[in-house]
Amino acid sequence: MRHLPFRLPARRVAAPLLAALLGVAGVASAQTAPTAPSQPPAQPAAQPAAQPAPVTTVAASDPQLDVDRVVAIVGTTPILYSELLDEVNMRRARGMQLPTDPAERLKFERDVLNEMIDAELLVQKANDEKVELQDDDLNRTVDRQLQQVRAQFRSEEEYRSELRRAGFGTPEDYRRRQMELLRRNELQREVVQKLRREQKLAPSPVSDQELNEAYEQSRSTIPKREAQIGFRQIVVANKPTPAAKKAARAKAESLLVEIVKGGNFEQIAKRESMDPGSKEQGGDLGWNRRGTMVKEFDEMMFALPVGRVSPIVETSFGYHIIRVDRAQPAEVKARHILIRPQLDSGGVQRAKLEADSVRAALEKGADFDSLSAKHHDVVENGSLPEFPRDSLPPAYAAAIGNAGVNALVGPFAIDDPANKTQKFVVLKVTMAVPAGEYPEATVKQRLREQVSEAKTVRKLIDNLKKATYVSIRLEEQPRTASK
Repeated sequence: MRHLPFRLPARRVAAPLLAALLGVAGVASAQTAPTAPSQPPAQPAAQPAAQPAPVTTVAASDPQLDVDRVVAIVGTTPILYSELLDEVNMRRARGMQLPTDPAERLKFERDVLNEMIDAELLVQKANDEKVELQDDDLNRTVDRQLQQVRAQFRSEEEYRSELRRAGFGTPEDYRRRQMELLRRNELQREVVQKLRREQKLAPSPVSDQELNEAYEQSRSTIPKREAQIGFRQIVVANKPTPAAKKAARAKAESLLVEIVKGGNFEQIAKRESMDPGSKEQGGDLGWNRRGTMVKEFDEMMFALPVGRVSPIVETSFGYHIIRVDRAQPAEVKARHILIRPQLDSGGVQRAKLEADSVRAALEKGADFDSLSAKHHDVVENGSLPEFPRDSLPPAYAAAIGNAGVNALVGPFAIDDPANKTQKFVVLKVTMAVPAGEYPEATVKQRLREQVSEAKTVRKLIDNLKKATYVSIRLEEQPRTASK
């Protein structure tokens, strides 16, 4: 049995985002443990859906409580004890061990409540500053989250059953809760960024003493540096013959004629498209910004009027028919039908011979960029400046081994799942760093940024508290329900 990540409260859960803003986990503090220096990914990578944690709930610290009550007021907004318990339950669902001693439990709840108050202050400030969020962006993010959750269940009925067990009536109810959570989180993030852009939030200086104290407190938690590898590559694809390309284009043109004569674009896409990522959705590609697609596709997609069907567009993937369904200034929502040329068995051997010639040319000193422009498959990333060695795909890891800087590697084969064939890679190592400790200067620089950020946001929240009515009533004795 799989479970939803945790039960979301009806109106607010914002403390996790606030902790991220402050650079800490738990109660806000200027003394934060540093994360590893940033390792920007060189190419997009599919992220697996997080394994959901079991739904768990904890009771009120007062077992006699049978009436919800206000535990804090921020401005004119109340925070209810049920909302506080929802936040506590979320932390338990993430694996946090909760105190069992009543006094310690009350202190823990008060700490969590203070974070919720801080988050509410930022949300109210965002509303005062008229921070606006794009609903389309929020909807896409929530849809991705829900798809990851839904994927953990074997059937729709199992998914709906777990929703009901977690306190949600329907998937739509669950989506609304997720949407509200995301909206509050983004309001907090955006108001900090807005105030910084408008120079209303000056960075807080960090003294050497603060930095050294934070460094000493954090030394035991600083992760080790992974072994890193960087390289440039030329990927040679199995290319279709002229006859195969002619046949694929003829097929695409026949489908275009069918659409022009009134054929249903979505149904034809489901029937004929060779893009596995969009076929079952009737060719739907969702919203896309400029530059996210290959050049020829991107130019046509942004040139088309809404509702118009494109002529045949040739890219390195094959032949496309495109239709734009919706548009706004920076992005468009489009569909497409893809027809790929068929590849014959001799294409793999031709690709291997071509890759051999690329390797030979590089050994003789040929210019890498010139060879890449002629031979590289543009659907593949041409450069990976920095990447953990342990995370390399098996084919790359086996071929590269312990190769050092400037080493030539390949040709070696990699799978081409889209075409059910193989490609061949020739690469040159551009960076190789062994595993070990991060340099102290690098760690301290990252730590200084984190401490400064924490102090800056903490100062903002403290100023908001001074200007806002805040009343904490957690220790008040609850009223007993009348019988």
